[in-house]
Amino acid sequence: MKLARAIHFDESDTRVFHSPARTGEWCIAGGFEFSNWSEGDLTGKARQAFANGWLGCETFGRVSFVAVTAIEKGEYEALLAGLARHFVDIYGAPSEAAAREVAEAELAHMADLCADAAPNTLLTVARELTDAGVRESFRMIEPREAGLEQFAIHGSLDDT
Repeated sequence: MKLARAIHFDESDTRVFHSPARTGEWCIAGGFEFSNWSEGDLTGKARQAFANGWLGCETFGRVSFVAVTAIEKGEYEALLAGLARHFVDIYGAPSEAAAREVAEAELAHMADLCADAAPNTLLTVARELTDAGVRESFRMIEPREAGLEQFAIHGSLDDT
């Protein structure tokens, strides 16, 4: 199974999000956080988190880019348990067992986004508030293959 980890190319996320995700932590789209938001909530750093922030599953901070990679079964189980706890602690889910179903659905959504992507593919998210609620769209940025000119070629093809 593949999911995605937070990646930073510079320090801009530390300036645009209230709480930036840590490099390397597993992420999900996290659009559920905005389900009850209105235009009045979309100001400053909160607007940036809404507009294009992935949700880190350890710090519950936001990040602009994630990179696709494989996840081990043990990592997945720990991630699932932590996310279920978060739903109980922050969103008032009645139990971790009940929250586990929602956490599984969030992780399944992320796994679906990553399923056909090559390792190191970058993903971005864009959200807009509509009359029907929050609309999310996702973009994949394929990893570039190295060109032959990047490799040193030594020796000669001549038999002399």
